[in-house]
Amino acid sequence: MGQRDQFNGDAKVLHHRAVRTPLPNLEAERVFHENMMTVAAARERKADLLADPDVPLLDAYEAELERVAESFERRLRRIVGDDYREVAMAHHRGERDDRLGELAAYYVEGLWRIQQRTTVTDMLFSPLILRYPDSFTTNIRFAGSYTTPKSIRYESPEHSSEVLTDDHAEIYYSESVYTQQYAAEYLRETAALIREAFPDPDETSVEEREYGGIVSAGGRRGSEFSAMLERVEPDPNRFSEPIDEPTLVEAGPEARRTERALRLKGEIVG
Repeated sequence: MGQRDQFNGDAKVLHHRAVRTPLPNLEAERVFHENMMTVAAARERKADLLADPDVPLLDAYEAELERVAESFERRLRRIVGDDYREVAMAHHRGERDDRLGELAAYYVEGLWRIQQRTTVTDMLFSPLILRYPDSFTTNIRFAGSYTTPKSIRYESPEHSSEVLTDDHAEIYYSESVYTQQYAAEYLRETAALIREAFPDPDETSVEEREYGGIVSAGGRRGSEFSAMLERVEPDPNRFSEPIDEPTLVEAGPEARRTERALRLKGEIVG
């Protein structure tokens, strides 16, 4: 992120909050759709890399995180401007508490934590993205775990600390390749769910696209990685008033519902 030495994290900016962003016109819907297709494409790229036994798992993992981080950075620049890091740090130091300061701090905190995931274990990233008729919400959440009851798991030999005999090492490697190929197929299938949840506004009616949502979860413990993604039905009664600019809001009933369903443990951030 360029300022990792200065920014040490501030979990309270995420705690049980989400960003609600208005969708006032077709152009705004196109931008939202493009961002979600970037997320889907990142998942498909990760699947391609996982399916290749010659590619280290960490390369596939980092490729997806890089694309997700790019999506966050585009949103930060669109909402806050190119100086979003400075704005976030000013909020972090208590020098500003305005709407843009809060938004910058929220997204920069999420971005910083995402970028830590390649080296941190037992930190589950579980974002929740929901589309409503006039807006969408992004709920960035992290929990002290590495999997959920609905997750698939796959193994990374290069992350294993076990000392194995040659025979056992060969068996372990073969089994790991199998789990990665299974995970690759799962990632492709769930990338399709993202595309279904947020259809192209130029190819669908308003009624077809006014509600949609996904929740995902990914983490690792040692050499074992996990992934899950499923559709979520937004609560049609959540918002009664429109908004005209991105705003931080309380996490809604969908957040509480998915926390229970995924049995997110430890401190829920976001």
